[in-house]
Amino acid sequence: MKKLMLIGVFILGLILTVGCQENEIKTGVTITISTSLGDLVVLLYDETPLHQENMLSLIEEGYYDGQLFHRVIENFMIQGGDPHSIDAERGQRLGTGGPGYTIEAEISKKLYHKKGALAAARQGDGVNPEQRSSGSQFYIVKGQVFTVEQLDSMRKSGRIKSLNKEQIEIYTTVGGTPHLDGAYTVFGEVVEGLEIVDQITYEPTDSYDRPLQNITYEITID
Repeated sequence: MKKLMLIGVFILGLILTVGCQENEIKTGVTITISTSLGDLVVLLYDETPLHQENMLSLIEEGYYDGQLFHRVIENFMIQGGDPHSIDAERGQRLGTGGPGYTIEAEISKKLYHKKGALAAARQGDGVNPEQRSSGSQFYIVKGQVFTVEQLDSMRKSGRIKSLNKEQIEIYTTVGGTPHLDGAYTVFGEVVEGLEIVDQITYEPTDSYDRPLQNITYEITID
């Protein structure tokens, strides 16, 4: 009984360090990422208008058509958006391409790296202290489910910051990558087709994390 009470106190303390937040219904525009393994329906948040507008503009140009998910890591994420991946040779290292510009960060404390989150890739803080996003490269979170004890251990080691009630619920049920919160712009989420994200992450990859079998996609606005 004493142990259970201590756990309850710990959870309450972890929540109150930041404060509670209500679950909010996100609004936005839906797009469909049609991959060679199946379709993903993704909501682009109105809360991140710069990223939403940019992706919609690129989609209308056909920028993404024929690209590959060029970086795939099981229990982490799948990444696309590199124009160099179109018709890329087998074994070619990818991930440096883009439209030639970056986007101002729209990092929000209310948008988390839960499973299915769509976020913008970017260069590291050393060369990008403003945390500006790539103009086209994105990733979709696979992540993993954590226990409360694991989250507390990550907090104590400095890998993550204190979490609120909503984050704890997300990362102990749906799962995700909490160590990325506050560092990258989350600007959407998969609303249909999470099983396709799982399937993509199970694909064998090379030493560059590129799938051995090309996973192509195109994106349309619903």
